[in-house]
Amino acid sequence: MLPLSDDNRGRRSLPYVTWALIAINVLVYAYQAFLSPAELNDFLQQWAAIPEEISGGSALYTLLTSAFLHGSWFHLGSNMLFLWIFGDNVEDVMGHVKYLIFYVAAAVGAGLAQVLISTGSDVPMVGASGAVSGLLAAYILLFPHGRIRTMVTLGVFITMTMLPAWMMIGYWFVLQLISGFLSLNQVANEGGGVAFFAHIGGFVVGLLLTIPLRDRDRQRSQNSARDEPVSSRTFGLGGRR
Repeated sequence: MLPLSDDNRGRRSLPYVTWALIAINVLVYAYQAFLSPAELNDFLQQWAAIPEEISGGSALYTLLTSAFLHGSWFHLGSNMLFLWIFGDNVEDVMGHVKYLIFYVAAAVGAGLAQVLISTGSDVPMVGASGAVSGLLAAYILLFPHGRIRTMVTLGVFITMTMLPAWMMIGYWFVLQLISGFLSLNQVANEGGGVAFFAHIGGFVVGLLLTIPLRDRDRQRSQNSARDEPVSSRTFGLGGRR
């Protein structure tokens, strides 16, 4: 399942932080693309999160910087798609500053979760997936009945459908749990592959921080706008994407 958009239209402010995060991620990857293989390796060694180093107490800053690095255009594109769909509404409910704090905390928490599982790995970890996982946790708490336009692939058949947030995000999280525990032995001994425990860690941080950081009035406004009949809405900044 691939989310394409959501139906939350009650946003009252422009998502400046979400836009800035997407821009930074894209610019950093564009910079990576111009590096030679040797230069890219040195760049990743300096800025990616390496569990062996972090578990030894060094390069702790990479728990954050690694969240702005990506391994491919597909890796970047999928993370930015999720950030674009789910970030703006969460930012509106929390406010710009608290949202940024939330994003950073989810990124760092995600990295720490993966480090705890693979303390001896020397494979660099990169990607915004952990921070984005925190946003998914926030979205499912704030808008459990929000509807997500989702592309569903069934073998050779592809269809579009609207799914409630609790179903789409819940399904995604169950997959992360199953995949994480199935890969546990490989991750602990070799490292590499998809950092499922970073996804799980970011999601857990998101669950813990969403309620303390939310603005109840903004959340109520968005949920009310979503539940209004389409004909009665005035589309402005919170119009359909």
